[in-house]
Amino acid sequence: MELRKRAKLSKLQHNSGLSQDAAAEGRCSSDMMSGTKRSDASQEGIKQVSLHEGSGTCSGSGILPRWPWRQRVSMAAGLLLAGLLALTQAWCVNAIHENLLWFSQLTEVEREISFRTECGLYYSYYKQMLQAPSIQEGLSDLIHDNLTESKRTINLLQRMNIYQEVFLSILYRVLPIQSYLEPVYFYIYTVFSLQAVYVIALYLTAWLLSGSWLAGGLTGVWYILNRVDTTRVEFTISLRENWSLPFLALQVAAITCYLRPQLTGLQQKVMVWLMYVTTFCFCLTWQFNQFILLVQALIVYTLDCVDFLTTVQVTTLYLVQVSSLLTVWLLQFCNSMILGSLVLSFIVAALFIRHCQSGLKTGGLLVRLGKLVLHSTMVLLLTLTINYLAKKALQLRSDEHIFKFIKSKFALGPTRDFDANLYLCEEAFGLLPLDTLERLAGTLLLYPYILSLLLLSGMLAVAALQNLSRPRGGSAEERKGAADGRVVALRPDVAYNLLHTLFYGLLAFSTMRMKYIWTGHMCAVAAYGVFGKELWTLVLNTFSCNTKVLLRLVRYAVPLLMIGCLYYKFWPKLMEELSELREFYDPDTVELMTWISTKTPKRAVFAGSMQLLAGIKLCTGRVLTNHPHYEDKELRERTKQVYQVYARQSPEDVHDILRAIGADYVVLENSICYERRHRRGCRLRDLLDLANGHIMDGPGENDPDLVPASHPRFCEAIKTDTAAYTALFTRTFQNKTFHVYRIKKKRKKSAKSSTEPSATQ
Repeated sequence: MELRKRAKLSKLQHNSGLSQDAAAEGRCSSDMMSGTKRSDASQEGIKQVSLHEGSGTCSGSGILPRWPWRQRVSMAAGLLLAGLLALTQAWCVNAIHENLLWFSQLTEVEREISFRTECGLYYSYYKQMLQAPSIQEGLSDLIHDNLTESKRTINLLQRMNIYQEVFLSILYRVLPIQSYLEPVYFYIYTVFSLQAVYVIALYLTAWLLSGSWLAGGLTGVWYILNRVDTTRVEFTISLRENWSLPFLALQVAAITCYLRPQLTGLQQKVMVWLMYVTTFCFCLTWQFNQFILLVQALIVYTLDCVDFLTTVQVTTLYLVQVSSLLTVWLLQFCNSMILGSLVLSFIVAALFIRHCQSGLKTGGLLVRLGKLVLHSTMVLLLTLTINYLAKKALQLRSDEHIFKFIKSKFALGPTRDFDANLYLCEEAFGLLPLDTLERLAGTLLLYPYILSLLLLSGMLAVAALQNLSRPRGGSAEERKGAADGRVVALRPDVAYNLLHTLFYGLLAFSTMRMKYIWTGHMCAVAAYGVFGKELWTLVLNTFSCNTKVLLRLVRYAVPLLMIGCLYYKFWPKLMEELSELREFYDPDTVELMTWISTKTPKRAVFAGSMQLLAGIKLCTGRVLTNHPHYEDKELRERTKQVYQVYARQSPEDVHDILRAIGADYVVLENSICYERRHRRGCRLRDLLDLANGHIMDGPGENDPDLVPASHPRFCEAIKTDTAAYTALFTRTFQNKTFHVYRIKKKRKKSAKSSTEPSATQ
């Protein structure tokens, strides 16, 4: 009897196209995908093997465990290649950063100016912590900060995601490296090292999916060659996404590994902890974490609805997100934005409705589809209800500008909301340009990605219909031990990564800034498609030429050929780009920062554009009226008021606004006052005119309800030095780019003028 069982098992393995060595390891690989069924060994002694399995090994390395030395050599080679590619990426971005700015030869003020816009604001807190007499005093100054917003004391650790700057500053003070490594280099080298971590994470994801480190190698090569579209770290070092996206990639790799059913109980626990740690680090380092996790929660919800995940897996993934967010909530001094986030409301609603609907996964196809529609409707309504009640209870209005932006972006017709237009007019928040796809196609990335996407989407749809059309009910756990001889089966880790690239691809197409979440993972999915056993098996079966030899030949030859072509075509271009030398040159800004540092009081308060004030905070340490971190309603209203210096307002109104927020100096920029970078209707002065109900400058149509302003544009009129302006403002600095005015105190205030500040707030 035992002999017959072995013979039957051998026949099944031969028919499925697996080698004898892979069949010997069928115990650990036969259930690597959702829907792959296995009969009870005690009854039949037979294990069914799916045609669409992974590597056929427990480790997923693609090396047969019959020769353990080969497996170890292959593992070492794969890890070595991952390290080399990671170091290559870190070296490339560091070299480009140095060549663009000649950073090593810049003065300190020039280096600090190179941290443009909000990057300078974040880096200033790293500098502030290093200059503090002690770590304790530095932390206390951040918790009780009165330099970032005049006349307000705020908790920066609560308002901003700057724990990474705090951690790095403490690390720099503790480590014995001050004598040979400057603080700025310690900072930028850390960020560039995270790029190496990013490459390793994508490499591991492709390796886990395909079962071969060659796919990981192709992923790393694609990521480096498509650097323009996969990262912008070399010129936006301090941006929060450059800190957080490597941790998101690590989390995706951990989820991919967690969804492999051959893991032991201990391995699953390790993966759960890795998912928690990486999710926590991702959430702690980026203020947009809740929106990214919401998309991820929708992916888990979709896979749960079509029976690709077990109840334990779904609950675990949800709880990892919740626990990570709550930990960040505690570290950020109970930041109300986290409790009022949509992702928390959605997870609570999804788990509650799922618990209440015990019979959701029973019945035929039409019954199941009807239940899913009802289930999803209930989850959506409960999510909106919980979120509404949470925001009412917390009196949360900090994130309403994001929802106004989303509403304006997808709604029909124009809007005059200043905050929404400020986002809509920025190229980074527009639709994904088509030239992005042209660049991705030029590196041979787009074509295998689209082909993989189409094939995997078809397999996912068929597998989902098979799951939903089962004649018998029962949960995924109950079906795990029943064989059903299905036509197409898709592993849950592959299904997760497919939906990940689809959902974040849609996000990238809608908002260009989010493409960096998509393009990196795109490299891993395309590499899996080039090397994945499942896809090549499907293609060869279509042409009726599927043999073990041909399958192995194609899987190894195609990626090696592509890597060779990429090296031949793009390596000289990369070397040419790395040898291109430029130099930082911004004398007007350097002159401004030097004047402020030497000619103004240390506690002087400066008003101006958000971008410039971030540089003033970093270079001079002066007090600001507003700044680029736009996640506070009062700050947004204050910024709009400060920007009235570029609107058509009377000198008295502008003076009252600036004095009400404690400003001593106001910096006017010609590049904003006479802006030409944006089209008409998107210039800052146009946004202010629309918000104030005034007709815009220049030729073009205006809405009929707009009226001419009764005053000239302030930033232009003040340069005429007429009595109405010189009585309230004194020019103290001027060059080709900037004009700085000291705001005088009124000797006598009329009753009318005394009421104007409150009216403008």
